[in-house]
Amino acid sequence: MDTPKGLAVLGSTGSVGVNTLDVVAAHPEKFVVLALAAHSNVDALEEQVRRLHPCLAVLFDEDKAAVLRHRLRDLDVEVDAGLEGLCRAATYQGVQMVMSAVVGSIGLLPTIRAVQAGIDVALANKETLVMAGELVMRLDQPTWGRIIPVDSEHNAIFQVLEGQQATALRRILLTASGGPFREWSREAMQHVSLEQALQHPNWKMGRKITIDSATMMNKGLEVIEAHHLFRVPLDHVQIVVHPQSIIHSMVELHDGSVLAQLGIPDMRIPIAYALAYPERLPNRLPALDLFAVQALEFYPPDPERFPCIRLAYTAAKTGGTMPAVLNAANEIAVQAFLDRALPFLGIPTVIEATMGQHTAVPLADASVALQADHWAREYAQAAVKEFAVSKTI
Repeated sequence: MDTPKGLAVLGSTGSVGVNTLDVVAAHPEKFVVLALAAHSNVDALEEQVRRLHPCLAVLFDEDKAAVLRHRLRDLDVEVDAGLEGLCRAATYQGVQMVMSAVVGSIGLLPTIRAVQAGIDVALANKETLVMAGELVMRLDQPTWGRIIPVDSEHNAIFQVLEGQQATALRRILLTASGGPFREWSREAMQHVSLEQALQHPNWKMGRKITIDSATMMNKGLEVIEAHHLFRVPLDHVQIVVHPQSIIHSMVELHDGSVLAQLGIPDMRIPIAYALAYPERLPNRLPALDLFAVQALEFYPPDPERFPCIRLAYTAAKTGGTMPAVLNAANEIAVQAFLDRALPFLGIPTVIEATMGQHTAVPLADASVALQADHWAREYAQAAVKEFAVSKTI
């Protein structure tokens, strides 16, 4: 019997993290959890630690970590905190794969530390590649760990490109559900409520990524991610709105063949593929019933109604630190919307204003991306406050 693969799960209390632990529970002979990390959810992480008995538990919030440490004093488990705690979890002794499912820029350094240590990363934290993809995807570092994408779209592309010649790829067709406002007019979107934006038609996800799907920034970020993951020019990545979310993405090869990966919209499928790669694990999820689906639809995206798509392409083409600024401004604007401090259409307004005040510089190392991230957060927070006062920027 093979030795179980040692896992560190960063973001274990979020949607992807919980689904990851579901996959682990279904295949206890395949995986052992050595480290768990979350942002600030003490109750959920305590339950996971007591159930899975990792060696290390980390909370990014240092005050909450102190609470967790007190609660777990009856167990033989270390409790750590902060960004260094996340990095320690990602490189913990015996870890062979990291599930990086934390939200936001805090995922960057743990991912870099893991791949530098030769540890594979199942990457659900798209911000890492948006901020510093050229630093993470290093062809000149053969001893680094592999990045295996977890996002359903990139996981689909990863699957269909398996065994294909790298030179055969002509175009990536990146599918998008279109979110809850796919058919709404620009005028109607001026009155979007938080509750409406959180009602994704197909996927059950965390609050931040659900709002990103509603603005279609999620797809813009995924374009940048695909550009780095698969080393294709930006104009070779095309967004295709596919409301059914059955085809998770497609690739067009230079002989005209189009290959697609299909499946029910359940994140446990790409998670299991990433964790066990190159093995495929059986599951007990419902089978895809094409007769029930009947029709598959495809539409071009509308960058006028969803300006976040345009902003993402602009940031990617500018390069350097601009994608990090895009990402940071988006995080601030989305949180402001979640806090009911910014209207829905204020999200792209704040992002564009922040990008307009930034002069991109090359990415010499991760610290440059993080400095741009810090600047953009401060500027975007000020922009949100100004929006609240004047309603315009």
